[in-house]
Amino acid sequence: MKIRLAASSDASAVANLIFQSFLEYKASYTDEAFAATCPSRIEVENRLAEGPVWIAVEDETVVGTVSGVLLGSALLVRSLAVLPSERGQGTGELLLDQVENYAYENGYTRLVLSTTPFLTPAIRLYEQLGFGRSSEGPNNRFGTPIFTMVKELKSKQ
Repeated sequence: MKIRLAASSDASAVANLIFQSFLEYKASYTDEAFAATCPSRIEVENRLAEGPVWIAVEDETVVGTVSGVLLGSALLVRSLAVLPSERGQGTGELLLDQVENYAYENGYTRLVLSTTPFLTPAIRLYEQLGFGRSSEGPNNRFGTPIFTMVKELKSKQ
């Protein structure tokens, strides 16, 4: 498996991957929140200008993605997604390691993300990798409950 920055030509594959990754949870989201969680190809292309978008590629197939956006001194981690058939293979960890390395290299002091209480496998992964729940908002996204998780980055010696 290879992790690389996404290009504009990857936007459709990234949008499809995110949709496939969250589809099994669709009933737990409001329609508006699910639509906001699953960006279109054009929205993914726009994200390429907002910050790095990484993809995990295996045998020419995009199997995972994550993106980062500057949020003050923090890096907002957004749209971590792994194809259901690829879960449990370490793809999510590799993608989050990439985000953390980028954050260190660029002087960010925290990683911040929002998740929903029903994405328990993702929450477990975030906690294993040092994220903790925060009281920072927001508390819902288009009527779907969410909460914030934060990882403070210690300077690497």
